Amino acid sequence: MSQELMTLDFWQDTVIYEGKTLPVGTLACDALNVSADTLAKMNEQCQKINLLLGMLNAGQDASALCPMAKEATLAMLDTLSETPPFSYMDMPKHRERIERVFTVENALKYVEFATKAATNSLQFEEIQNYAEAIMLQRYTAVCGHLAYSLGEYQTAMLDFAEKSDGNEADRTAEGFARMFGNYFPPEFSITVGNAWMSTLNNSVQYVSVIRPGEKVAKLVKRMHYVSFVGMFRSDLFEGLCVGHAPKKCKICSKWFLTTNARHTKYCGGFAPGDKLRRTCRQIGNLKGREQRELADDHPVKQIYEKRLNTINRYVKRGTLDADLAEVMKKLAKDKMLRALSNVTYAKGDYEKEMDQAALKKEAKMKSR
Repeated sequence: MSQELMTLDFWQDTVIYEGKTLPVGTLACDALNVSADTLAKMNEQCQKINLLLGMLNAGQDASALCPMAKEATLAMLDTLSETPPFSYMDMPKHRERIERVFTVENALKYVEFATKAATNSLQFEEIQNYAEAIMLQRYTAVCGHLAYSLGEYQTAMLDFAEKSDGNEADRTAEGFARMFGNYFPPEFSITVGNAWMSTLNNSVQYVSVIRPGEKVAKLVKRMHYVSFVGMFRSDLFEGLCVGHAPKKCKICSKWFLTTNARHTKYCGGFAPGDKLRRTCRQIGNLKGREQRELADDHPVKQIYEKRLNTINRYVKRGTLDADLAEVMKKLAKDKMLRALSNVTYAKGDYEKEMDQAALKKEAKMKSR
C-alpha cells in the first residue's frame, strides 16, 4: 500500500502518480496550495487516527479504537478527494481497502505480527498471513502523519518557492540551477538542521514500464517514499531540473506550474469572485490589454497626440479657427477612445479619419 501511495515514476519531463501522468513538479506545486483550513480539517482526523497508530506501534490491544479510526480515515479520504495533489489518488481503491482492513481482527493480528518481529520469531513465509494487518498499520501511519507532513513541507518549501517565483530573468532549467545554487550553496549540509532536505527517506530503482496510454515500454526512475514531505520535495526538485517551477498567480495568489520560459503571470483556474466565471488568465489578459492601452506610446494614442499637436499649431499660426479646432479635438478624442475599444476600427478607418483634412471636413459638418 505505502509503495502505491507514495511512489513516483520519473521520465523526462513527466511524473506518474497512481496511474496518472502529469508534468513533473505538479504534485509539489499543488501541495503548496493546501489551505490552513484544510490542514486543520485533516489534523482533526489525524489526531483520532494517531490514537490507533500509537497502540499498534506499542504492541497493545487497539481493537476498541478501530471503529473511530476507520471513520476518521474515511473522512480524511473525503477531504483528500477534493484537495490536489491528493485528489490524483485512486480514491475508490483506497476506500475499498480502508473498509476492508480496519477491523478488530487485523488490529489484533498486527500486535501478533509486531511481537514476533520484535522477538525474531517471525518466519518469512508467515508474512503473507499478516498482509492486511500490515496494511492497516501503514494506512494509519500515512494518514495519521499526513497533516504534520504536509505542514512541514510547506514550512520548508514556501520560502524556496517564493525565490523561484521571483526568478523572472531566466525561468529555464539553467536559470533555476543558478538560483538553486545560490539558495543551497555547495557547502550546504543536509545533516545540520536541515533534515527536510535529507534523501535517506526514499529508495530509488529503475524499471521498464508501459506508461498510461502508451504501448511501448520506457525506462523510468521509480522512487519510493515513506512520507509526503520527501515525495513532494523530490517532485519539486525534479521539476526544476527540466525547467518546471511554481509560480504564484497575480490574481488569485495560488501556485501554478510553469513548464516553459514564458513569463506567465496568471493561472488557468477560475478567478475568485468573478460573476462571469472567467479564468485568472482571461482576467489577466484584459488587465494586460488595459495597461497597454494606458501606455503613452500606444499606436492609437500616438496618432491622437500627433493630431492634437497639429491642430494646436494651426490655431497658433492663425490658420485654423479656434472654435472649429475645439470640435476637431472632441472628434479626435472620441475616435481615439473608439479605436482603443474596437480593434477592427483601430486597424481599419481610424487613421484615415484622423487625417487633418478629413477631421476638419467632419468638424465643419458638425458645426453647421
